[in-house]
Amino acid sequence: MELVEYVDGNDRPLGVMPLSAVHRQSLPHRSVLVLLYDLRGKVYLQKRAATKQFYPGRYDVSASGHVRAGESRLEAALRELDEELGITAREMRVVATATASPLTGQEFVTLYHAGKTAAEPLPNPDEVSDGMFVDHAELAYMVERFRELLTPGLVHFFEQNAVFPAAR
Repeated sequence: MELVEYVDGNDRPLGVMPLSAVHRQSLPHRSVLVLLYDLRGKVYLQKRAATKQFYPGRYDVSASGHVRAGESRLEAALRELDEELGITAREMRVVATATASPLTGQEFVTLYHAGKTAAEPLPNPDEVSDGMFVDHAELAYMVERFRELLTPGLVHFFEQNAVFPAAR
């Protein structure tokens, strides 16, 4: 059972509950998204496992997950990247945030950039069914033509120029 902190509208902790109860009650809580790039600057998109509760089978950011009770956002981002792709990040920096709302599933979202890697991601089949590296033009095409195959978070941060900030 995964325990998370539920928070108030200003992202201040109020208590700890199982994640399933927090989702069932639509309580504000915290999540992280991680972007991982290859040496050419292409971002890795994971295809979420068909067993995932939210957006199964859709392409998403490189790694994502909830911040556990007592864990920092940075610790959660590092953990999720390792758990989902078997990658240990050498750098991790915040590139964007989103406030909890119905559009984010009541999650205060922090988007991290994990830098570039020469390592090949090793998707955890419990979390990720597949993945691929894409460049800005390829992701733009996917957002324009196949939006329904992408998670809302990926689309949101792409449209905010947070996935490829230099490609404005």
